[in-house]
Amino acid sequence: MRYIIIALFICYSLSGFSQRGEKEWFLSAGLNAINSQGTKSPLNGIGDWANGLPFSVAGELMWDSGLAVEQSITFNKFAEGDEIDGQLLTEDYTYTSFDSHVKYYFGNKIFPNSTWVDFYANAGVGFFSIENTNVSFNIGGGILFWLNRRETLGIRAQVIGKMALDHAQSGLDNNHFQTHIQAFIAL
Repeated sequence: MRYIIIALFICYSLSGFSQRGEKEWFLSAGLNAINSQGTKSPLNGIGDWANGLPFSVAGELMWDSGLAVEQSITFNKFAEGDEIDGQLLTEDYTYTSFDSHVKYYFGNKIFPNSTWVDFYANAGVGFFSIENTNVSFNIGGGILFWLNRRETLGIRAQVIGKMALDHAQSGLDNNHFQTHIQAFIAL
């Protein structure tokens, strides 16, 4: 059942990407780190982040209203000897996630005269795998620093909390936080 929900959500997201009009397309690529300690806080045990293969890329369609939809894919790696939820790993694990988010940019509401910084909140669903697979509800936010006046090139930093749907019996595929720093480019 959850695979059907994932497939429907991804199809819905991609159909939103295919519509043209008064919208802007953006591509982002960069690095990520995962905090999967089971502490429900991204700040506890700050030295236990996974960043073995920290690549992430996303496509975003943004409207003038401040709403946007984003589809992203993320890769990372937990190495032998790392800890996930207090469990010492005896082998390497690859982390892969596919996330679909709805975003709202509200920086111009806080700083109406500023064109170099923007803030956003995002929420959506994800499909991720470490040892098995799981579905997550995602919520987070970020900051986008524009590097030019036309707002076509920027750097963004974001944090996403991923709450696994089946976290009670999911083993390693559990709740976690993911941080990103990415280049943000208009297409």
